Amino acid sequence: MAGSSQASALAGTGLVQDFFVCDFFAAVPKHDLASMEHPIFSLSTRPDRRVVSYEHNGATLTVTPSVKGRATIFDADILIFCISQLMAALNQGRAVSRRLSLTAHDLLQATQRETSGDGYKRLRDAFERLAGTRITTNIVTGGQDITHGFGLIEAWEIVRKTRAGRMISVTITLSEWLFNAVLSRSVLTLSRDYFRMRKPLERRIYELARKHCGRQAEWSVSVATLAKKTGSTSPTRVFRAMLREMIRENRLPDYVLSEEPGDILRVVPRASVIEPGKGPHLRPETLDQVRALMPGADVHALQAEWRGWWAATGRPRLRSADRAFLGWVRTKGA
Repeated sequence: MAGSSQASALAGTGLVQDFFVCDFFAAVPKHDLASMEHPIFSLSTRPDRRVVSYEHNGATLTVTPSVKGRATIFDADILIFCISQLMAALNQGRAVSRRLSLTAHDLLQATQRETSGDGYKRLRDAFERLAGTRITTNIVTGGQDITHGFGLIEAWEIVRKTRAGRMISVTITLSEWLFNAVLSRSVLTLSRDYFRMRKPLERRIYELARKHCGRQAEWSVSVATLAKKTGSTSPTRVFRAMLREMIRENRLPDYVLSEEPGDILRVVPRASVIEPGKGPHLRPETLDQVRALMPGADVHALQAEWRGWWAATGRPRLRSADRAFLGWVRTKGA
């Protein structure tokens, strides 16, 4: 498998070992790109035993749950915790392994979960769903396109318990596929507020926004395509209503959502949102020049897009905002 060959290669450099202890306090949350892009996890809060098949832009994915149900988007917190620990180690040049030893209490705290008896029970249930959910896919991780099947985690084990039966120490063995994503650094940083989001769809929309707005000023997607990418099973009208509620509440970390004509959802990084009256000022004559360059274009929409791009690229100082805008428009129309 791709993960095996890459792990073997890295083992020779001392970066891969047989066992890894999770001991980074407050590691920066990170998630793998494939899980953020594709609807691997269930958005349902009830046991989801449907076999899910998904295909988009050449990527195929089949998710087969166990009798315990499909792994949920909240179960993915465990994987995020593990990925975050491994990436923190790699960034310090430490050796890593797909077999991790962790403290259950640390995991619960890092993912902002209850540390009550119920919290530990829910954690065990999550381990079982992650191990039981099977993936068949050709999604590329680490630069190789291979169709294969695996569990989200290969194994888990409670090493120690308290007298009351609560788990203390746990070992988790990640799938080769997920470990390969870590080794190839196919991951993105998440907001620490991610774990505070208690609505499954909010989390899923945030993941997609984070994935698609990483290198562009904004992301626009049709509601129909978005429903497919989230893995939502709600009717379109219900899904649309949930999106509108999210727009009204405006509490998604890092991103602002808006509804556009044509049943389109527009996502813009909050850093790109410019207060009225602030940002580069353009002369009316400049807008007239754009009308001549691009007949029929909405010059005010272009201006807003350019201002968003300017903000997203660090709000650089401009000698001439008008010349910068015209140059951007010419590049866009090329």
